[in-house]
Amino acid sequence: MNSKVFRSDFLVIGSGIAGLTFAIKASELGTVHLVTKKKDSDSNTNYAQGGIASVLAPDDSIESHIADTLKTGAGLCNEDAVRMIVENGPSRIAELSEWGTRFSMKKDSAGKDVFDLGREGGHSKNRIVHARDLTGQEVERALLEKISTIRNITIFEDHTAVDLLTEHQLGLDHERAQKTCYGAYIMENSSGDIHSFIAPITMLASGGVGQIYQHTTNPEIATGDGIAMAYRAGALVADMEFIQFHPTSLYHKGGGRSFLISEAVRGEGAILTTISGKRFMEGIHPMKELAPRDIVARTIDSELKKSGEKYVLLDISFKGEAFLRNRFPAIFQKCLDEGIDISKDPIPVVPAAHYLCGGIITDRFGRSSIKNLFVSGESACTGVHGANRLASNSLLEGIVFSHSAAEYLRTHPEILKSRDALPEFPLWNKEGTFDLEEWILIQHNKEDVKRLMWDYVGIVRTNLRLQRAQRRIKFLAEEIYDYYRRSTLTLELVELRNLVTVAGLIIEGALHRKESRGLHHNTDYPDAKDEYCANIILCAQTRPLLKKHREIDIRW
Repeated sequence: MNSKVFRSDFLVIGSGIAGLTFAIKASELGTVHLVTKKKDSDSNTNYAQGGIASVLAPDDSIESHIADTLKTGAGLCNEDAVRMIVENGPSRIAELSEWGTRFSMKKDSAGKDVFDLGREGGHSKNRIVHARDLTGQEVERALLEKISTIRNITIFEDHTAVDLLTEHQLGLDHERAQKTCYGAYIMENSSGDIHSFIAPITMLASGGVGQIYQHTTNPEIATGDGIAMAYRAGALVADMEFIQFHPTSLYHKGGGRSFLISEAVRGEGAILTTISGKRFMEGIHPMKELAPRDIVARTIDSELKKSGEKYVLLDISFKGEAFLRNRFPAIFQKCLDEGIDISKDPIPVVPAAHYLCGGIITDRFGRSSIKNLFVSGESACTGVHGANRLASNSLLEGIVFSHSAAEYLRTHPEILKSRDALPEFPLWNKEGTFDLEEWILIQHNKEDVKRLMWDYVGIVRTNLRLQRAQRRIKFLAEEIYDYYRRSTLTLELVELRNLVTVAGLIIEGALHRKESRGLHHNTDYPDAKDEYCANIILCAQTRPLLKKHREIDIRW
């Protein structure tokens, strides 16, 4: 085994918009090691079609964007956090443009180039900055090109984070009220070697959990790694029950990642109908097809259960081929590849798991409850989204909080001064483990987790389903943890361990929330409204610490 030690001033785990933005800004303060599980551009950001919400139009306002976000969040948003991202939006968009992002533009009445702002569900104004329907891909391209010019940043592709380095590995985890993060054990996927990445500051920007469900718009890497690692290390986690199901993914019979049909399609006037042609959103919500995502997804789910059909239809054909090819080139071509000409035919769509509104609790600087562990992007629970995310606020949240974290560290240089006094950690020891030959067991367990979550912890929930899910996930977890303890690590085994951990957190959060609110709809509590704010989940090692040490700094 060839384990090595890598040292830097900053360790960034994840290469989406949050991780790349932080890496660029942190590189002005010191050396950065950026670890990504697959290729540098493989992230939820890369697949984001719609865009970034920001107040840039003359007829829009900061207060309007804040009001739309709070309304969609169903009473659980942190208004201070919402105000922070909305007020910072225009300057962050300008910065992305300066870094080379080519957003879609148009001429205004005076012939001046302005952003071609789109509109999506829950927004009262056109405020979505986009690059046609390839916004995430364009942002990733620009950020990676920017990073390629910065000598202080080293990217480690095909490397997977296994566990955070804290006092636990030093045998001191019961001596201190608040743990400190010193980096992470990182696996080199090609060799299986596990290296120690040591840094005074760690930024977790490892994305979401979509792969926990059978149908998801997320790429294969979205297995909740950062959240699972932080939870095991003792970080506070909250609101994991709020899973956003995107209402419109392209229906196909086979498996694999669901192709997203952007909300911007409905923003351009597309209508939803049953297969028989009945339009069903008109009597549900004043905004019809542009209602918040939770409402549209539940309505589609209800229509499918009533009809027994496998999909509904989304019709944008009245816009014509020239417009659709220009505005939605990727969607147009993907549907054409599937035999659907969207300029003539409606698109068959179904909901799919899309975004996690909960995660690792952070304050407005991205600080978690573990000292020197910062979190940004979908792994974080900042309070911005509450019980339901407003469309296109996710990329905005990632760039704003990564900027805020970097600015905090810029004004607190004493944190980096500890770089020369970091403890020595034991190298990863795989003695006593063996190569598990029956990998089919891992695949079956992965499929069991995904099917269980889709069937019992989906768009609509009941207490009975959740209780059954919890019993079954505990059994699966025991089996998977046994594999993990006895086996030589691989990417698949690390991901499976994280998937079952996150599944348990989602189920626990759903069982604790005895109400229907936003993305969590429990038919046993259809009208009840609880007084919960953040639904905090504590790991076993954190509970006694919170009871014993009242001085733990909980800043949010």
